Amino acid sequence: MLRRIHSFPGLLAGLLVMFMALSGAFLSLQPAIAQWQAGTAAAQLDVAALSDAVARQFPTVSRIVRQASGAVVAYSDGSGGQTATRIDPSSGAALGPYETSPVFAFMTELHRSLFLGQGGHVVAGLAALSMLVLSISGGLLLVTRLGGWPKVLGVAKGSFKQRLHVDIGRIALLALLLSGLTGAYMSLVSIGLVSTGQDGFIPFPTTVDGGTPAPVSTLAALQALPLAQLRELVFPAQGDPTDVFTITTNAGQGFVDQASGAMLGFVPNSVGQTVYEAFYTLHTGQGIAWLGLMLGLAALTVPVMSVSGALIWWSRRRNQPRLKHNVAGGAADTIILVGSEGNSTWGFAKVLHDALTLAGHRVHTAPMNSLARHYGKARRMFVLTATYGDGAAPQSASRFLSRLERFQPTPDLAFAVLGFGDRSFPHFCQFADDVGAALLATGMDQLQPWAAIDRQSSQSFAQWGVETGMRLGAPLHLVHTPSLPRTTRLELVDRDDYGIEVQAPTSVLRFAMPGAKRGGLSTWRGFGRRLPRFEVGDLVGILPPGSAIPRYYSLASASRDGVLEICVRKQTGGLCSEFLHALTPGDSIEVFVRSNPDFRPGRGFSPLIMIGAGTGIAPLAGFIRHNRHHRPVHLYWGGRDPRSDFLYAVDMAECLDDARLARFTPAFSRTVGGRYVQQSLRDDVGAIRDLVAQGARIMVCGGQDMAGGVRTALDDILAPLGHSAQSLKSMGRYLEDVY
Repeated sequence: MLRRIHSFPGLLAGLLVMFMALSGAFLSLQPAIAQWQAGTAAAQLDVAALSDAVARQFPTVSRIVRQASGAVVAYSDGSGGQTATRIDPSSGAALGPYETSPVFAFMTELHRSLFLGQGGHVVAGLAALSMLVLSISGGLLLVTRLGGWPKVLGVAKGSFKQRLHVDIGRIALLALLLSGLTGAYMSLVSIGLVSTGQDGFIPFPTTVDGGTPAPVSTLAALQALPLAQLRELVFPAQGDPTDVFTITTNAGQGFVDQASGAMLGFVPNSVGQTVYEAFYTLHTGQGIAWLGLMLGLAALTVPVMSVSGALIWWSRRRNQPRLKHNVAGGAADTIILVGSEGNSTWGFAKVLHDALTLAGHRVHTAPMNSLARHYGKARRMFVLTATYGDGAAPQSASRFLSRLERFQPTPDLAFAVLGFGDRSFPHFCQFADDVGAALLATGMDQLQPWAAIDRQSSQSFAQWGVETGMRLGAPLHLVHTPSLPRTTRLELVDRDDYGIEVQAPTSVLRFAMPGAKRGGLSTWRGFGRRLPRFEVGDLVGILPPGSAIPRYYSLASASRDGVLEICVRKQTGGLCSEFLHALTPGDSIEVFVRSNPDFRPGRGFSPLIMIGAGTGIAPLAGFIRHNRHHRPVHLYWGGRDPRSDFLYAVDMAECLDDARLARFTPAFSRTVGGRYVQQSLRDDVGAIRDLVAQGARIMVCGGQDMAGGVRTALDDILAPLGHSAQSLKSMGRYLEDVY
């Protein structure tokens, strides 16, 4: 619901909000320019002395205005009409003619009403209200996405456009909230829906001295008023002793008798007027140049967030399956709740949804985060969920367990949980297991025992459907065909083979567009314009013959290198690894790329500690080869035997020579006194502690067993510093790409 609240005004009023933000950003320059032109006076006259000096120079002066910037302008009447002159507040001397900027005047009216009068004020108000709604809902989504208020400044995860949207939103949120709130309020005042409690007119005094006007410099009420408090002083009509000075200050309005100098009928500002003036200042930055510039910079982020937000919405909408006959939760007899991080689980949910609908059931399918308090007509609930990371909830299920605490199941509602994961991970379907236990704790019955699908097996899913159909009393045929991205055909142009002697055949494979000439990595620079876009550390998906499930490999190159490079160890019986190892230069494969933005060195010059084993060196080597700014990188890597499987040895030697790599510590397990990479870490306790104290980011790539051993070693090493692998991970300083 919160995401819909955030998306709806953004999509509906996106162009209008962007226009108002850009015009507001332009107007934010006005206070700074005005303040710069006004300058700063060391001392200022009181209103009486200033008015007297102006009246001597301009006998026909009609009014004096002090602007929010501090500039003083005198208006006088003449045969050619009214003239405006800038006045020195420290002496009352004329500084030259005053002219308003036609550009700023035009933009102000355009921003306030789009030159549409009252209707334009309504449109501007709706734009401000949309910005306010977007800011509030965006802030709440930000807190939810990052895991609560304590983590609101943590590292954002996701694709580039998601991280860009979050990071810019964090920077501009408070300023956009302020602009939206103040703009909406001012629009309500403009169209008359909110009153300031002051109509702009005060009653003329009933008693006026009427005597001979005294010199302006002697009028007590004006002498007592500092110039900084003046807004406007209107002079009495010449030759009329019964007229008075009309004065507006920051505290209210009143009259000054031109004979006695007494203040007559002063009316303080109402609470509403005081609030309006405060909101006006906060919205425009008038008189506070730094605030205006800050609001202007924040407004410039709106187009960026609007575009990135629209792209995120479109990507989510495109990747989520279209569900036909998806009835409302309150009318459904069957509920399907989906927990997914990358939308793959939704494909299985759609197949189940369609099959149950075809069988005559009224089905409601939604994300797990959309769990309602009650489903009045539901008799069965299916929960299909993946597990994210080390047993955590995927994005669309992050609030499910907390919402479940308020869930009120009907007495005859039964549930079934189906988990999706990879058995090679130690926390296989852990979140699905947690969900099953939590549902049991509500008192609900199980429709069928907890089940799990390994590596998106369509066969296992079909078998689960057969068992489910038997319990429902009707056949349930679940045929799932994975939906894969568009692939690109690449040709193997080069390969380096290692590890034959230690029974661990490993190859570095380089692919390019068909027809390219063969050669090493450096040969292909400039030839990558037709390659799909990818960065080092992204994943390439390869579909081996005879399988519908892609295998993923970390990339050691970027598309600008002109080749797609991976490092593959041959696994006995491994369908994809055996297929890849059998390729010879000139053979072709179909691939697609999946972005992996959570595994990046990040910007800055803080040290990097890279740790890997076996083929896990591939993306690390790619990052190091691209380290052209010579950021300090310390690489720890483990292999078997330097004579057989010293992967990327030549590349790392070159990087050491030109300082792209600061230090390289290899460890080999099948040599005399063999050791593992974890032991190298323990031997360098002092160096690692110093690097972490300097703000180092740690990147780990390789198998699960190695990664577990590295975490244990680093926990021991970093304990005296009050750190651990988990604490660094929560700070965005410990990244893993583990398989």
